[in-house]
Amino acid sequence: MRVTVFDYGAGNLHSLMKALETPEWTVAVETDPAAAAATDVLVLPGVGAFASAVQRLAPGAHAVRRALDDGLPCIGICLGMQLLFEESDEGPGAGLGFFAGRVRRIRADRVPQIGWNQLVEVSDPVIEHSGLRDVYYANSFVCAPVDSGIVTAWSEHDGDRFPAAARAGSVLGVQFHPEKSSHPGVRMLHEFLRSVRP
Repeated sequence: MRVTVFDYGAGNLHSLMKALETPEWTVAVETDPAAAAATDVLVLPGVGAFASAVQRLAPGAHAVRRALDDGLPCIGICLGMQLLFEESDEGPGAGLGFFAGRVRRIRADRVPQIGWNQLVEVSDPVIEHSGLRDVYYANSFVCAPVDSGIVTAWSEHDGDRFPAAARAGSVLGVQFHPEKSSHPGVRMLHEFLRSVRP
């Protein structure tokens, strides 16, 4: 199974790559978004800003969206989750629009949210099976889906309740960083990849 991490050109992907790698599948980094869509599983990592990321994604956005609509498994992490939505208050540009809704700033005095938080109301099978409940966040923005039925876990920061995870079919977005959420976070990544293996 080929797992492709799309590189937006911002930040270090080392911890994510290390978390994803096992002998069960091959993991590669791709900077061409259209080529990134030609894989078995797409990973949209959680590093960078929305506007610059959608600019890097733009040349292949149609190919990526078509692949997702056709059933390409994908996990979007932090910014990667936000790119699955339509637009963001963080900056201009169109996201993939796989999930209806926009990205908004956290409504709290302490922004960004950096550090550990808890998942509540978890219904996503890979999160449940991994036992992940304490997760690491580094974000100033969160997703606001039109349909809250896609939300499969929630978190709260300073009284602002927001989606921690959203899913439709084999596309999963998580606002937290599983690769930085200790062993249960890495286990969740592996559970997801196993669950979508052909």
